[in-house]
Amino acid sequence: MPKVQPASAVAPETAILRRPVVASSGRRQDLDGLRGVAIALVVAFHVWAGRVSGGVDVFLVLSGFFFTGAVVRGVERRGGVSARVTARRTVRRLMPSLVVVLAAIVLATVALRPYTQLGETAAQTLASMFYVQNWYLATAELDYLAPDPSVSPLQHLWSMSVQGQFYLVILAVLAGWAWLRRRGAAGRPALLMVLTGVGLLSFWYAASGSAQHQAWTYYDSFARGWELLAGAALAVAAPWLRLPRRMRGLAAAVGLLMVLSCGPIFDGAIQFPGEAALWPVAAACLVIASGFGVAGVAAWPNRVLAGRVCTELGAIAYPLYLWHWPILIFYLAESGRAHAGLADGLIVIGVSLVLAYATTRLVETPLRVPPTGQDSPVVRQRPTGVLVNALAVAVLASALGWQLVLRANPAVPPQALDVDRYPGAAALLSGAEYSPEPMRPTVFEGQADSPPPTTDGCITPNREVRTCVYGDHTATRSIAVVGGSHSEHWIPALELLGVEHGIRVVSYLKEGCPVTLADQPSYGEWPFPECHEWSVEVLDRLAAEPPDWVPTLSTRYRTDGLGDEVPGEYLEVWSAMQDRGLNVLALRDTPRLRRDGVLYRATDCLAHRGDPDSCGLDRADALDAVDPAAEPAAGYPNVYLLDLSDAVCRPQRCRVVEGNVLIYRDEHHLTASYARSLAPELGRQIGAITGWW
Repeated sequence: MPKVQPASAVAPETAILRRPVVASSGRRQDLDGLRGVAIALVVAFHVWAGRVSGGVDVFLVLSGFFFTGAVVRGVERRGGVSARVTARRTVRRLMPSLVVVLAAIVLATVALRPYTQLGETAAQTLASMFYVQNWYLATAELDYLAPDPSVSPLQHLWSMSVQGQFYLVILAVLAGWAWLRRRGAAGRPALLMVLTGVGLLSFWYAASGSAQHQAWTYYDSFARGWELLAGAALAVAAPWLRLPRRMRGLAAAVGLLMVLSCGPIFDGAIQFPGEAALWPVAAACLVIASGFGVAGVAAWPNRVLAGRVCTELGAIAYPLYLWHWPILIFYLAESGRAHAGLADGLIVIGVSLVLAYATTRLVETPLRVPPTGQDSPVVRQRPTGVLVNALAVAVLASALGWQLVLRANPAVPPQALDVDRYPGAAALLSGAEYSPEPMRPTVFEGQADSPPPTTDGCITPNREVRTCVYGDHTATRSIAVVGGSHSEHWIPALELLGVEHGIRVVSYLKEGCPVTLADQPSYGEWPFPECHEWSVEVLDRLAAEPPDWVPTLSTRYRTDGLGDEVPGEYLEVWSAMQDRGLNVLALRDTPRLRRDGVLYRATDCLAHRGDPDSCGLDRADALDAVDPAAEPAAGYPNVYLLDLSDAVCRPQRCRVVEGNVLIYRDEHHLTASYARSLAPELGRQIGAITGWW
């Protein structure tokens, strides 16, 4: 937000417009209104469409424009960057509302959500307070999904982190420019060239990254930089941009139309910040540029944006953005609904608006008054400032304290369980008798009870093909486990079989990548050519040094219905393996925990008044009555099916605990402990196919 200036100091890019779009302070009210339209789109699309509207991208452009413009004008007035003043003003503008919302989220999590979520909430709270939430999410490779109860109430704060990081970097850049300017070595043209060059480089990085690894690129500050730099470049170029009156009207109208149409046309969660993001960024730039021109009456789109409805929304845009997402997520989590309908969506928006207005009136406004003035502003600031500081200390102390507790008491999952007390799958298959024991792994141990490749670094997050060996390293018989994490979670069972029967178990694993020969398979949420390239290299390596057998997946859950299916892309892989002379052990995929299409964690459910049965799901909802791979596999002489569904599910119900052993470590991955209990049944089926024992 630009520094408030007296009318005599109005910047050239704003002085050329007459009221009503320029206030006496020199503020572009139409851009305040654009911010209001953008936040309205963000909220509406989040609540009702579960999509990214492009409103955040508009915010990023405006942030780059306002912040850079204010600092550049300050340099031209004073000759240097007042870094301390700028930082203090920015912190005063951003932190109080953020602290209030973070405190509310922490309290709501403690009061309403399973205690198993406290650690993740604490970690994301710290990441948000220190403006690194985007990197936290990128590192965790979380996807910006449609809002549902399994999504973090802090996930939306990635954009605030990107902006905060940009402010620090651009402030340093402008300080360097100011130093050169004082020596006559650089003016606005040089600065514009630098910002444009870096922006183009960032855009190239974003476009290539979105095509290769969308889940990471979405949160990447370097990939988002070009959107902020577009606004920054406009702020620097403002004195030279003069549009005729008709061109201004056309630019404003086209820009506003593009802003409004962005959400329906694009699904930003799977397309931004690559080439598709040019649409909202260009839209914001057109509206900004419509204010550059010869003196005259502002165009009608600018006057509409400068109207009371839009500007009032713009005035509360920041706190409304902070509040609406956690309100929505907590509502969905408590109601058990996958999405909000018309009526409850209106209630969510209404509550968000009330909280945003209250935050603006009671928190932001008292702290934004200048240090001198009438009505004793210091008196008005003091109680609000004390409260915000106290909340900040409390939030930091609680989040950091819980993280320290967790680090001091790390979850250590069992490496082996007594099969008499913890029979696991044997309780289903053989009816083994056992006495009730405390569940292992516990709800805190569950997430950490992962297969060896996760802890060994043998499942790659990138294009690299990594191989690791388990089982009997010296054996002549070999199997090669290929695919993603749903192939990986069978490694504990295969490792036991390898040691027992003399088999080399070689892993070829990539995160989120079932073997595929398509850039965007039908089950994929976004293009993932990196997976395709990795898969081709793995298949070629297997053809060069063929193992005896290749275990991989045969089925996948239906995303738009009940049960499971065989995607067409799996059949293409079977054909490719057949062409390469590879014998396939095709494993039926394990059920995923879903209610009304919403994934949920077994550990969260158990920690939130659930039990093994209530936290499970009907078998008919998760699995077809007959293995859907049976019919297509009959046409492939190299494909042999493995189905361990009866070792995971009862005839009518798939529970989350069997034989005192927790089955799931999250929404759909087996715990290593339960996978080890599956080894006897997996070995029986493999032995019947291979004749090895």
